[in-house]
Amino acid sequence: MSIAIYPGSFDPLTNGHLDVAMRAARIFDRIIIGVYDTPSKKLMFSPEERVEMACQAVRDIPNIEVQSYSVLTVDFARKVGATVMVRGLRASADFEFEFELAMMTYQMAPDLQMICFLSAPQYQFLSSSLLKEVAQLGGNIDDWVPAPVAQAVKARVATIKRRPL
Repeated sequence: MSIAIYPGSFDPLTNGHLDVAMRAARIFDRIIIGVYDTPSKKLMFSPEERVEMACQAVRDIPNIEVQSYSVLTVDFARKVGATVMVRGLRASADFEFEFELAMMTYQMAPDLQMICFLSAPQYQFLSSSLLKEVAQLGGNIDDWVPAPVAQAVKARVATIKRRPL
């Protein structure tokens, strides 16, 4: 059985992420979306919330599951028996980061192969950070995230806006 992990912070999961996961699911027997619980960036959602949103988004895809992890990604891959790490590439800036990640991964786990999927054209520009900014400024995000994610982001933005300065 071929097992691949698709690691990331997924804060929140976008349609671009979902597209990569679904395309990988056509190639590998099992895809595990690994929600890294403590990335070094400001998060809108807790690890549990990010896992729940991702679970809702992939609930109809039988060979995709979602797990949270807090160790090195290579250790998470070993724990779940993955031999492949899936990543998405949007543009040249992504390539440099993903290249460095692939080289670091190879040094730590030469048996873990990294496969990058080019983002679909309609998602080339999309990032979770930009999406959150658009939502916080009142823009429509419905075309860029699964419906349950859009609801969660809008609810969180409404909560943030109600807080006193």
